[in-house]
Amino acid sequence: MIKKIPAVSPIRRGAPIRNGLLARLSPDDRRRLLGDDQSVELAFGDVLCEPGKRLHHVYFPLDSIISLVTSIDGHAGLEVGLVGNEGMYGVPLALGVDLSPLKGLVQGSGMAWRVDAWRLKRELHRSASLRNILHRYAEVLMIQLSMEAACTRFHVVETRLARWLLMTADRAHADDFHITHEFLSYMLGVRRVGVTRAATALRRRKLIIDRAGLEAASCTCYATAKQEYQITMNGSGRRNGAASRGAVRAQSFEKRAA
Repeated sequence: MIKKIPAVSPIRRGAPIRNGLLARLSPDDRRRLLGDDQSVELAFGDVLCEPGKRLHHVYFPLDSIISLVTSIDGHAGLEVGLVGNEGMYGVPLALGVDLSPLKGLVQGSGMAWRVDAWRLKRELHRSASLRNILHRYAEVLMIQLSMEAACTRFHVVETRLARWLLMTADRAHADDFHITHEFLSYMLGVRRVGVTRAATALRRRKLIIDRAGLEAASCTCYATAKQEYQITMNGSGRRNGAASRGAVRAQSFEKRAA
């Protein structure tokens, strides 16, 4: 259940914004977008929207984490995307689509700014800056979705688990967080025993105890995804060269993990 709490305005002078997309907006654009909407407390397991249902709100996480989950033919869901305070949940609305193609599932409890769909649409029409930022983020999310599909197909559970733990730590802004093997099996789309074996292998190699170890064990997708976010959101136009450097760095991760 989503609990509405009194808002603490992130636009007062000197206050931290705490969301990467909102921080990129001008103070006036941010004030119009947030309006009288309030921050909400998201609890682990909250479902923000089911596939095929209308999106009534978008969410800008502050310290919460939202999983984008898909399922096929009645099978258990598979996480295909992750949204933290670098982004926004509800991207289809920014592209003119009212229905959600994926389930929005709260993976990490915390706060988020919730904006009504009608207000977002109004401000998208008014602000070229907001359109540019959200369209760039939509590109980031499409890259993440395509990489997730390839990662699931070609990379082993152990490296995928390391990548998932790193992505979650980045969004939780903490190296310690509680998660069960059962939930991990749901997110990664594998049997629970597969998660247990992968976690045991990482512990045996002492790679799960710190960030450096996880980065060494992770597949190339983690480093590439972080780089793509910076390139796309900053509009540097240097994807080819930067992607090549990312591939070299990612290969070094794989060599260390071998």
